[in-house]
Amino acid sequence: MRVRTPAVYILAGQRRGTIYIGVTSDPLGRWWQHREGQIKGFTSRYGVTRLVYVEFFGDMEHAILREKQLKRWHREWKINLIEGVNPAWRDLALDYGFEPLNPGRASRVDAETSSA
Repeated sequence: MRVRTPAVYILAGQRRGTIYIGVTSDPLGRWWQHREGQIKGFTSRYGVTRLVYVEFFGDMEHAILREKQLKRWHREWKINLIEGVNPAWRDLALDYGFEPLNPGRASRVDAETSSA
């Protein structure tokens, strides 16, 4: 049986580009789905696959409340939240054992952060 770990996460297509806020009880599984284009809709349509922010919770109720809160925030507040912990907009999924995004899926953030 898979252990559930409620989390709110933010994905981005590129630095300060399109962002997506989501909530899940299975972060690794959901992030894999986003990276592989398994979830049809906003993230696959706009190439939003880079994990740039994550918060973990003890229960799903609190995770959902935080997701709703973040979705109501102004865009600049969301950017400040991301840059407060991840100023380079690095793909945090690498910290959880994911392979780097392949060149076909990589966004301009890769070029920006590798040349910095």
